[in-house]
Amino acid sequence: MASPVVRTAAPAAAPIAVSVNADGIRSPVARAKLAEVARMALRAEGARAAMVSVTLLSSAAMARLNERHLQHRGPTDVISFGFRAVPGGPVVGDIYIAPAVARTNALDAKVSVREELVRLVVHGVLHVMGHDHPTDATRVQSAMWKRQEVLVRRARAVAG
Repeated sequence: MASPVVRTAAPAAAPIAVSVNADGIRSPVARAKLAEVARMALRAEGARAAMVSVTLLSSAAMARLNERHLQHRGPTDVISFGFRAVPGGPVVGDIYIAPAVARTNALDAKVSVREELVRLVVHGVLHVMGHDHPTDATRVQSAMWKRQEVLVRRARAVAG
């Protein structure tokens, strides 16, 4: 007598969960759109499972975070913390963005604030995924920066 064939369902795709918190900080890009940009960048970088938070902060709160964790004075545009306990495991990270600093950067770069916020989400995701770049002016020639700009072009369609 032949053994019965047991069929199992294919495992469900692991979720890529992204939460965006604003705590009263205004953003020209909706939180849902920022979350979709982060999910797109995570998928593009090969994340199969992820739990990532994006938090929009005031310049003062960003300055405190910057000094506490990076020993730098003043606000910055984006700070990311990535945690990967198990190789091949889920991507876990926190991304902090200061929209007021993004506005200043956007004016300097002659791009829209919306585009700059998208860029900062992508930049944060790349750091969470383990990418890095030089801290001097050569950063715009780095592999990470080039990848970032490819993803920003894709993400602009997502963010509208």
